[in-house]
Amino acid sequence: MNFIEELTWRGMIHDIMPGTEEKLRGQGVCGYVGFDPTASSLQIGNLVAIMLLVQFQRAGHKPLALVGGATGMIGDPSGKSEERNLLSVDEIQYNLECFKKQLARFLDFGTSGNKAEIVNNFDWFKGVSFLDFLRDAGKHLTVNYMMAKDSVQSRLETGLSFTEFSYQLLQAYDFYWLYKNKNCVLQMGGSDQWGNITAGCELVRRKAGGEAFALTCPLLTKADGTKFGKSAAGEKVWLDPALTSPYRFYQFWLNSTDDDARRFIKIFTLLSQEEIAAICAEHDAAPHLRPLQKALARDITVRVHSQTDWAAAVEASAILFGEGTADSLRKLSETDLLGMFEGVPQATIVRAELDAGINIVDFMTQKTGMLPSKGEAKRLIQNGGVSVNKAKVPDPDYTVNADCLLNGKHILVQKGKKNYVLVTVA
Repeated sequence: MNFIEELTWRGMIHDIMPGTEEKLRGQGVCGYVGFDPTASSLQIGNLVAIMLLVQFQRAGHKPLALVGGATGMIGDPSGKSEERNLLSVDEIQYNLECFKKQLARFLDFGTSGNKAEIVNNFDWFKGVSFLDFLRDAGKHLTVNYMMAKDSVQSRLETGLSFTEFSYQLLQAYDFYWLYKNKNCVLQMGGSDQWGNITAGCELVRRKAGGEAFALTCPLLTKADGTKFGKSAAGEKVWLDPALTSPYRFYQFWLNSTDDDARRFIKIFTLLSQEEIAAICAEHDAAPHLRPLQKALARDITVRVHSQTDWAAAVEASAILFGEGTADSLRKLSETDLLGMFEGVPQATIVRAELDAGINIVDFMTQKTGMLPSKGEAKRLIQNGGVSVNKAKVPDPDYTVNADCLLNGKHILVQKGKKNYVLVTVA
């Protein structure tokens, strides 16, 4: 496959340096993307850059994932309104190990000729003194050149420390080191990285007399103009299941608008142009069934998590929207259960009461407050309008007890189709 043609139809090219396409016409070119370990997990905002590496490897080229053990101690000012908090060496090392495990789910680190590699820029910066760095790299890029970068200009009014100002020189040195030691001639990243990347190309030219290339992808926004990478509640969506459960991860993609899903399925999946066209046609014929969102959510959830996690997320979604069963609810982990019903009303009861048994009428009125009177509770139960753990309550004499517990501590009570209260035993 032709790398540039593949990125073009997928909408993944923002800027490309002249000569890059010609350089990539063959196979076996080495290129890299950098990731600063500022958190213990990558997030879906990093997925575009990860997919650049995935497509790069599929085209027969050699991908390098650079994790910034050194640059992560400083922080990139690009796209930031203020200086970020600096992390300790131990924090950064822990984050690096987490990144490596997540990247291994996308890239082939096997024995093929174009196997992916992970490199850590701390390995080459740790032996470089400050004075040596200034003499060896700093003299090649002028202050005027560095000041002209958008990442610097956008921060001059709010304040930019020398620490962050030096970031582009450090990133440029990364490119130079990889050029000299790994024969790496291409750096890729988001469009906000263009200034840093081209600074690296310039350092390669001035210091090594070589030719290096640059390619960036667009920074994604949703169709409504809001920033991509956060849930509707404004929380970041992480690749680590401990930070964002597979269910909530799946729901993020499933809740994409039609316009967003048409863009995202090209960028984040490995489906072919023909397969995507067929899915879009199916969606146009029956948009209420959301085949586009379902295909997108399935593909990315399976690759980030697993087939099992995807299946559990689908089952959990069915439960939430009234199609699930009592058995499927009991199969849910506590994490998925709490993730599903985050935001619904909560109630607490003491275990002694539950062990003694609580009449369902009292449970619906006094314990959960779902119904205002016992008379209304009895009528609703007799009409089949009350469920405990997705099972219809047969009659007003039903007793809620410890046998009803999910994961040993929760009970889900439901009024009608969409009104829930999650009860926790204290």
